[in-house]
Amino acid sequence: MEVPILCPPFNYHSLERVRIILKSGKEQSVHRYHPWIFSGAIKKIYGSPAEGDLVDVFDSKEEFLATGHYQPGSISVRILSFEQTEAGIDFLRNRIRDALDFRKLLGLVGNPSTNVFRLVHAEGDNLPGLIADYYNGVIVLQMHSVGMYRIRNDLAEIFTDLPGLTITAVYDKSESTIPYMSGVAGANGFLFGSADPAVVTENGFKFMVDWKTGQKTGFFIDQRENRKLLNLFTSGKRVLNLFGYTGGFSVYAMKDASLVHTVDSSGPAIELADENIRLNYGDNRRHESFTTNAFEFMNDIGGKYDLIILDPPAFAKHNNVLGNALQGYKRLNMKAIEMIRPGGIIFTFSCSQVVTKENFRKSVFAAAANTSRKVRILHQLSQPPDHPVNIYHPESEYLKGLVLYVE
Repeated sequence: MEVPILCPPFNYHSLERVRIILKSGKEQSVHRYHPWIFSGAIKKIYGSPAEGDLVDVFDSKEEFLATGHYQPGSISVRILSFEQTEAGIDFLRNRIRDALDFRKLLGLVGNPSTNVFRLVHAEGDNLPGLIADYYNGVIVLQMHSVGMYRIRNDLAEIFTDLPGLTITAVYDKSESTIPYMSGVAGANGFLFGSADPAVVTENGFKFMVDWKTGQKTGFFIDQRENRKLLNLFTSGKRVLNLFGYTGGFSVYAMKDASLVHTVDSSGPAIELADENIRLNYGDNRRHESFTTNAFEFMNDIGGKYDLIILDPPAFAKHNNVLGNALQGYKRLNMKAIEMIRPGGIIFTFSCSQVVTKENFRKSVFAAAANTSRKVRILHQLSQPPDHPVNIYHPESEYLKGLVLYVE
């Protein structure tokens, strides 16, 4: 039986850094500031780096290009800096404070109507492999690289000392996000303080968040602006929220809708969705929830709803299943377009990173064409600005959506 590798804290000064030399011509993406070095670009490695080690990258003439975390596999280096640096604690502190200043600019820090937001968005904040979400005093971390996981205690120390934020706890939820091939034995747990599931506020609405058991870091923060947009279309409408999870869209819809139905295959998620409705509206008969498969539920909804939300989990996490994923999006959207009332609205999303905006739009186009109904695009949606997209790293734009008007 394979023994999991324990992950010791990182010593920034323990050894001279490994040098990675690229093949001729492969430095071009680095010159364009793309933060990933792929294994096929590497000509030679001077040394034997362990996963998560800091390494220096050079071009074929052995001129310095970048510093980053090493990992075996397709993406061999996640670049932290294109300048020579120790990439130590002061470096990390400055990057995280830059991320905080950006959220202050967005009006998210100290906002009385919203106390949940993404504080660090990996490559979007020049910290590849690190996600940090803020839940009213609790920071929830997810490390997607061993390099970040090895410095998790340093990161926790930095987060607890950020100016303008009072942090009561830092929770590491990386057990399921560390690359599985690494063999590193991650374990979820508090790195600082402790906290029970708590109620947070988003645009004035209340939500119970359980970062220990919930998906991602506990709540789908990335849909905040799209949930707000939904309110423009729900007045007096009969609304169906498919793949509803803990009812984020349902809570917003309930403000003005005549009826809201939430559907999810997870019993615990539906229980939390019901709790979120009660937090905001008490026991309200306008809302009903269903614990069932969304595709099966759609078989008998013809003409029942004026507005349908399709926010499924990622259908594809790797390119080798992209074709199947696109067919899944086509089938899902075709069913919704067929079944919605004339003059209906559909909010449809993909959070699959390997599905591009063009892929997704073509799938929805094919779905509409198969129904022969007239369909117009009202809005093209993405993630909110606290999930920034690094212009040199288009892969960081993972959420895409459309608002459709169906005649």
